[in-house]
Amino acid sequence: MSFTVAIDGPAAAGKGTIARALADHFGFAYLDTGLLYRAVGRKVLDADQPLTDTVFALKMAQGLHESDLLRDDLRNMETATAASAVAAMGDVRKALVSFQKSFAKRDGGAVLDGRDIGTVICPDADVKLFVTASEDVRAERRYKELSAKGDDTSFDAVLSALKARDAQDAKRDVAPMVQADDAVLIDTSNMSIADALAAAVDVVNKTYKSA
Repeated sequence: MSFTVAIDGPAAAGKGTIARALADHFGFAYLDTGLLYRAVGRKVLDADQPLTDTVFALKMAQGLHESDLLRDDLRNMETATAASAVAAMGDVRKALVSFQKSFAKRDGGAVLDGRDIGTVICPDADVKLFVTASEDVRAERRYKELSAKGDDTSFDAVLSALKARDAQDAKRDVAPMVQADDAVLIDTSNMSIADALAAAVDVVNKTYKSA
């Protein structure tokens, strides 16, 4: 039996942490769909191609392998910027849709997180969550994460990049990031990880137990 949990939201809101924890809690498979776009963006950067080259980006998307999602350099700011650029390309998104849809329908349940899961990839998901937090809180989280990895950046730079990413994701013509009408909102600004997870588990349980 398939059971799909779609989680959307902006960067550093905690959706990935919640998604992974939910998958572990219920024994579901987990896919961070953002890594697909980060991997494509990274390949474009590595080839020294412009981030406006849709033909090259599409070629990279079509040849993507699961092993490409394991790279250590997919979480830095440079790759995040590239990911946002290629994610705005309609052909790239289409090339990656089938992979995501197949993953969502696998037996045993699946949790997918991203920015258009509940609206485009899995509009019929059994459960939809939209996880968010204030800009300052998200920037502080991302700054600490990058600093811990030795990334030489400043809080102001992270905040600026985050605001730019939000704007690009929300205003792009193809699959903009919006909260699905039937998604449950979880604002993690003043929540601990444990509290946020508990809230998410409660939402999923209400549907999963009756499935």
